[in-house]
Amino acid sequence: MAPRANWKGFLRLSLVTCPVALYPATSESEKISFNQLNRTTGHRIKYLKVDVDTGDEVPNEDIVKGYEVEKGQFIEVTKEELEEVALESTRTIEIDEFVDRSDIDPRYLIRPYYLRPDGKVGHDAFAVIRETIREMDKVAIGRLVLTSREHIVALEPRDKGLIGTLLRYPYEVRDPAEYFDEIQDVKVTKDMLDLAKHIVNQKAGRFDPDKFEDHYETALVDLINQKRAGKVIRPKERPKGENVVDLMDALRRSVGGAAAEAGTQKKPAKKTKKASAGQKEMLMPIAGKKPKEAAAKKPAAGARRKSA
Repeated sequence: MAPRANWKGFLRLSLVTCPVALYPATSESEKISFNQLNRTTGHRIKYLKVDVDTGDEVPNEDIVKGYEVEKGQFIEVTKEELEEVALESTRTIEIDEFVDRSDIDPRYLIRPYYLRPDGKVGHDAFAVIRETIREMDKVAIGRLVLTSREHIVALEPRDKGLIGTLLRYPYEVRDPAEYFDEIQDVKVTKDMLDLAKHIVNQKAGRFDPDKFEDHYETALVDLINQKRAGKVIRPKERPKGENVVDLMDALRRSVGGAAAEAGTQKKPAKKTKKASAGQKEMLMPIAGKKPKEAAAKKPAAGARRKSA
């Protein structure tokens, strides 16, 4: 069953309109997360909303939004006033223009969503908009209000639905000159470039996310299993970075290493075990649990729930 929609409204291309619903296309809920605990008691930490001056806890119904115009001076803005600012994009994604996918700078991409018809009506109009974008091989650019902010959204066909990717505004993207200006201008020789290209060709492949493994998540599972088993945790030796003295020699040795690695990868690899629902790799069972119950056991509550 699909998760609850983050947004519901209408998708409009000129006079063609249909009701749609927006759903998150990604999730990090499967990742192991931790609570913050009191080291002395082992109890969870609870965060309270308190008045900075009095130190008293403030109930939710007494909390309002405010904009700081000067140090310690705020203008209060009510929920009703914010709703008065409501734009048309609060309820409608209006397609403003169509652009080439290559025109969108990757720095502007935020996160993807799935967009599909909402309910039993409007499927014809949705299909017309979707197939028009597909046939034109373009990306549709529109606007919508999500989490009380208006966002630019880029729409692309994906199977029977649309992928809507939120985009940043120009003022949110930092100037690369602040970071790149001090990089030295280095002349790369043809020999070095040829060796580097050879390494690239030896490592060439196709993008397949199923091959990727979250090594940090796997290491967390191993850490939790060891601690649950009462084992002593000893720090592992960290890899040491080495300064490259002879760049040409390093490139030549890299070519040999890449060739050996490529030969190893040609052998049929052992099929990676698919992640189960809710956990990348199952944690060890707790003693005293029935086999079936233990097999489904997830990390302890303190390791699974997100921090407040």
